[in-house]
Amino acid sequence: MKVGTLLACSMAALALAACNKNGQESGGTPAANDTIQVTQATPPPGGTWADVVNMSSAGGFVMGNPNAKVKLVEIGSLFCPYCKRFEDEGSPLLVEKYVKPGNVSWEFRPYAIHGPIDIAADIVARCGGLKTFFPLTKALYKDQPILEAKVEAQKDKIEQLQNLPANQMFVGWANLLGLQDWAAARGLPQAKSNQCLSDQKMIDREVQITSDVNTQYPDFSGTPSFVLNGKLLPKTGDWQTLEPQLKEALK
Repeated sequence: MKVGTLLACSMAALALAACNKNGQESGGTPAANDTIQVTQATPPPGGTWADVVNMSSAGGFVMGNPNAKVKLVEIGSLFCPYCKRFEDEGSPLLVEKYVKPGNVSWEFRPYAIHGPIDIAADIVARCGGLKTFFPLTKALYKDQPILEAKVEAQKDKIEQLQNLPANQMFVGWANLLGLQDWAAARGLPQAKSNQCLSDQKMIDREVQITSDVNTQYPDFSGTPSFVLNGKLLPKTGDWQTLEPQLKEALK
């Protein structure tokens, strides 16, 4: 998928009224058999499985027991209000009841449904590596309304950003959001976040992850969506609908 194709769909979504797939182009070859690339296999002393984070071959971050009976994938957008609702209402219960005991692994796979603002946020969250990804995504969801308001207040600068080369564009979007200072206050140096935001390989990877979701799950319709043991769950976007299916899978 070309970056320009993805960005062309993003401007109408800035109001964040909904998180529906917006006709993005599919391309590339997704991971046919997603696997967890294990670098940490056991909890640290005194910790739980929620302290174990690995990456998947599909580009997501996986919290929990890599050998858990039930493998849950959340396809989410950091600027989707419905994903924020799941983060606020569902993820604490998911982690406490299912991930910590080692029964379920939880992968967060980013999907840039809002184009450049999602890509910039995804790159910043990814930039610090395994240990900081979930704390940063949690903090991004918490501050989502504040960051969104910064974009709304500077709409006059958006067209200028769209004309920049990709390796400058996402630094510019992060500046618009104030992401570099935001991340620096949470332990990620500004020089490091700018380095990641201008890294063409990281940009291309984020775009490819979104493309792969479209290809791998043709019925994917928006964020958040959930994949349970390889199957995309229909009409499942909240904790009340997801938990009964987790319980059934654990029987």
